[in-house]
Amino acid sequence: MATMNDQVYHVEIDVQQKRPKGEIACGDVFQSNIFKEEGRTILVLSDGIGHGIKASVLATLTATMAMKYTKLHTKPEVAARVIMNALPKSSDGKENYATFSIIEMEKDGQVRIYNYDNPPLIIIRNGKYFQPKEYKLNVLGEENLGKILHCNEFVARKEDRIIFMSDGVTQSGLGKINLPMGWGINKVEDFAINQINRMPNISATKLARKIINQAMMNDNFSLKDDTTCGVIYFREPRNFMLITGPPFYKIKDFDFVGRIKDFEGKKIICGGTTAEIIARELNIEVEIQHRNKKADSLPPSASMKGFEMVTEGILTLGKVEEILENYDSDTRLQDSPPEEITKLLLQHDSIEIIVGTRINWAHQDPDQPLELELRKFVVKRIVKILTHKFFKKVIVEYV
Repeated sequence: MATMNDQVYHVEIDVQQKRPKGEIACGDVFQSNIFKEEGRTILVLSDGIGHGIKASVLATLTATMAMKYTKLHTKPEVAARVIMNALPKSSDGKENYATFSIIEMEKDGQVRIYNYDNPPLIIIRNGKYFQPKEYKLNVLGEENLGKILHCNEFVARKEDRIIFMSDGVTQSGLGKINLPMGWGINKVEDFAINQINRMPNISATKLARKIINQAMMNDNFSLKDDTTCGVIYFREPRNFMLITGPPFYKIKDFDFVGRIKDFEGKKIICGGTTAEIIARELNIEVEIQHRNKKADSLPPSASMKGFEMVTEGILTLGKVEEILENYDSDTRLQDSPPEEITKLLLQHDSIEIIVGTRINWAHQDPDQPLELELRKFVVKRIVKILTHKFFKKVIVEYV
């Protein structure tokens, strides 16, 4: 979450990747990091020459160094020289090679882009292509003569989108009658603008997936190269609250529920005892949703007026943590309680998690409040994944 022109906005980021059939490693590498103390977010996409393991190693090396030098505020033309000199030479003496795009975003909306040999980035504002201030930097060193960094700087506005990609996207369909030179950056741009104008609120995930899916169609669903597309979407934040566990002191139940009641945004409850307290204080009913239950599945969810859903507590949260940990571009979420919770977490940006610290003495040895410690541990894991993998703003409060 950040402020831009005195407005609060959220930066939604998603990256989708596909690799050619039969390859076990992707030759495109994406890395990201958030530096909270400076209010900076850095994204790097690198594409190693060829595909497979060798390409993956080159791209990983390049992306890691690009991230490190950008973090240290190294001049990009200097960093590029170091990166290129560090890449190992082939046994035949040929230069090994990896492209890179670096996107640096400040909390005030300032964006800096440095692009070396990846397709140009597409910036869309008000449903049209936006060309920000651009300049070129020569990569330092005689051995890098003719190598150029294409750079852009601008201040993002709400509803802006930045699309970055590897050449697997722009070269998809190469050689086909209708795409003799491949899809090309201009057609990708037209496609993206068309999708945004049709669906003005299209998410970063959905837009990136649509671009990747079209690239796959261009190649008759048999990609010839590693293909990556990332989308950055500056938009209005969406608020969400997850409540798990009752407050430590029973006397605090009324205040606890009042805080939840006044929250503006979607809310869910993980835990039967917690739901009972909230239902009692708000004088509403909890209705169990009986579904066909597998023997190894979690208890069914329930519905409660004013809440998206009510689920079992620690087991459900543990499953949510597992889904988030393993989530990637191929993940398709179904409608089980943990998957529904995961969908809601991913759809929102500013997430408040209220963790009650009361121990259920009927179930616990007072010397070993295992459930409470487990709840705290799982919540910490979820917060870490949401913050660093999905760029969410998460606040946890223990009551």
